[in-house]
Amino acid sequence: MSSVESPTFQISRPGEGPGLTLDASAARRLAALSGAEGRPVMLRVAVDGGGCSGFQYRFELVETAAADDLSITAAGQTALVDPVSLPFLVGSEIAFVDDLSGAQFVVRNPNAASSCGCGVSFSI
Repeated sequence: MSSVESPTFQISRPGEGPGLTLDASAARRLAALSGAEGRPVMLRVAVDGGGCSGFQYRFELVETAAADDLSITAAGQTALVDPVSLPFLVGSEIAFVDDLSGAQFVVRNPNAASSCGCGVSFSI
């Protein structure tokens, strides 16, 4: 059985480059999590200082957005990014992978000069 990939959606602000993309795999996972929770949930993606490479990604499921959050919507699902984290994520893709290392949300970040083995922390 083949499935049709829904298109990704990209958000950007004027002058901030190509924006941030929510991949269809992440949208599908958010839909499944919302179904399991019995209510809509959104994925908050943030960049914090720390981790073995200098910065680390933080993922959190939330029900409401903060007033200054940017929202990225694909296939009816939403990810949120705060304005402080956005410059670290411009040009990135939020995806969901399920492979030998586990099932998790990931950020494919072209700005990262290096990252740790688990992919949670990175340096610029």
